[in-house]
Amino acid sequence: MVDLQPDQLRALEAIAATGTFDAAARRLGVTPSAVSQRMRALEAAVGQVLVRRGRPAELTPPGRVLVRHARHLALQQADVLAELGIGASPGPDEDARVPLPEITLVVSGDALTTWALPPLVEASTWARLEVLREDEEHSVGLLRDGTAVAAVTSVADPVPGCRATLLGHMRYRPVASPAFVARWFPRGADLDALSRAPVLAFDRKDDLQERYLRLRAEEAGAAPLDPPRHFVPASNEFRRAVELGMGWGMLPDLQAAHATRAGRLVGFDDARATLVPQHWQQWRLHSTSLDRLADALVRAARDALT
Repeated sequence: MVDLQPDQLRALEAIAATGTFDAAARRLGVTPSAVSQRMRALEAAVGQVLVRRGRPAELTPPGRVLVRHARHLALQQADVLAELGIGASPGPDEDARVPLPEITLVVSGDALTTWALPPLVEASTWARLEVLREDEEHSVGLLRDGTAVAAVTSVADPVPGCRATLLGHMRYRPVASPAFVARWFPRGADLDALSRAPVLAFDRKDDLQERYLRLRAEEAGAAPLDPPRHFVPASNEFRRAVELGMGWGMLPDLQAAHATRAGRLVGFDDARATLVPQHWQQWRLHSTSLDRLADALVRAARDALT
């Protein structure tokens, strides 16, 4: 029977987290030679290559499987020690005897900007959090490869090994500045105007604006629209760019409400608002800290989402 050694698994997880053997050694407080020895021993034990050496080091598919296992074990160990009263959050003049639970999760930029940050701040008092920003469907890839243990995502189907909970929906509407609407949509946002008016997207993965344009073209039985596109990959700056007239964009009501009330933004097609579901997906394992984080996010979502 293969016996997976904890120090070898920790070395693999450190390589996955830091990207190099040298950085993994610094994280673990050992020499790079020790990390290499542990990896050779682990690869010999399982009979498979786990890491492709390079800068950065790249996990193979078997390596990703073992990293998920290593992170499962680390999270469960932290939960057990917390139950025993070991490793609780220290006071200003105390040292924790063991690290707090470490949780890596994925949250979209819009969720972080609008409703998800307060429960994460609450959780930061009893866990060490690494929040990765990834939008919509792309977040589940980080769950699938073991990079993250949980995600706020629009994807309802659970990633294998995970469970999913619907948190609610964020409502997005097409909005622009009043001056932009007056210039580009003087007779309304018809197909001719939409084919010429600049559109903003968060990045090339952001499909919300494209969905809206496809819907309008399909409703009219017209060819796909191809307006000029700009990309602004930060939530607050994206909203600000729309306010300043760089283009029109799909913004969540939670983010656009204040600017709309102040007259800096106007909706030009409220009838075609888009509801984007927010699901919480987490690894299917017994973890007090992960369940506690889920509870905090569920409470926040209940108050903020539709």
